[in-house]
Parts: sequence; C-alpha cells; structure tokens
Amino acid sequence: MNKTRHGFWLLVACCLVWFLAAPAVGWAEESNLINKEYLIKKGDVLEINVWKEEELTRVLKVRVDGKISLPLVDDIQAAGRTPMDLKETIQEALTEYIEVPQVTVIVQEQSGQYYLIGEVAGTGAYPLQRDLTVIQALAQAGGFTEWADKDSILLLRREQGEEKRIEVDYDAIVAGNPSHNNVLIQAGDTIIVP
Repeated sequence: MNKTRHGFWLLVACCLVWFLAAPAVGWAEESNLINKEYLIKKGDVLEINVWKEEELTRVLKVRVDGKISLPLVDDIQAAGRTPMDLKETIQEALTEYIEVPQVTVIVQEQSGQYYLIGEVAGTGAYPLQRDLTVIQALAQAGGFTEWADKDSILLLRREQGEEKRIEVDYDAIVAGNPSHNNVLIQAGDTIIVP
C-alpha cells in the first residue's frame, strides 16, 4: 500500500514537470530573468575552428583562470564572454598572420552545477547539463519534504559580481498564475526551500 502511494505521487510529479516545462520557458523569457546570450564559463569545452587552417583548429577546455591558449595568439580570456565575442577577438588576433581569418567558436560541453538546500528530499550539488527550470530541479531532487514552505522558495544568483534574489512561488506556478515565473536555472544558482 505504501509503495503504491509513493508510486502514485512520483507519477503525479513527473506529469506536472512535463506539463509545466513548455509554458515555463516562455514565462521566464518574457520576464527577462534568463540571459539571452550564453556566456562561456570556466570548465566549458570549446571547439575553435579556423577555416582552412587545420593546425590552428582546437578543442579546448576553459581553464580555471578563465582563459584558453591558441597557437599564434597565446592566452585569450574566454570565461564571461559570448561565443561570438570570443570568435571576433580570435579573428582580430589572427589577422596579423592570416589575411582574412574565418573562425567559428562552438560550445561543445557546458560546465557548471546548481545547489539545492532546505526542505527537499535530496539536498546538494547537481550538474547542470541542459536547460532546467526551478520546478524541474526540485523534481530531480526528489521533491519537497513534509515541512516545505512551497510559496517562499528563494533562488540566489550571482550576476556581474552582485547577488540577485529571485522569489519563486511553487503553488502559484502550479496554479498557472502567469505573474509567477518558473525560472531557468543557471550555473552557480542556489535554490533554498525553507
């Protein structure tokens, strides 16, 4: 009986996550709570292609100092920049050696993790390997404990050196209230469930 009840609630949670996933992304985009452009992070794996210059083409991991090293141009700051910005910087540096360099920067693997603490079944650090909303992150952690305050969830995010606090109301999201956002998680985010 107890296993059946547990299975039922697990099924309900999975259906809820599936149901909320599509509209949640739209709400988050409309409220500008997510970045429009991806910023490269330490630990990301980048593929740098220089057209017709195979000896300059590389797959590199962004170092802990946020830089990558390329032949002819040495160290370049990668972390905190968009792939397009990095591409333009590499192209500009290569103009000294190649007449019209054509560079492509592809993010092959994203690094990063987010953290869940408080009244959730599985607290701790989780890898961020795809787009994930707060509700999906909570489901991945096994859901709430019995004493969770679902309408006072807090998401802490560091942006440009400042800590940003985003309030998340689970009950309002589930009720379909468009003024409450099912925010997309970013690397380094901490979700606190009181």
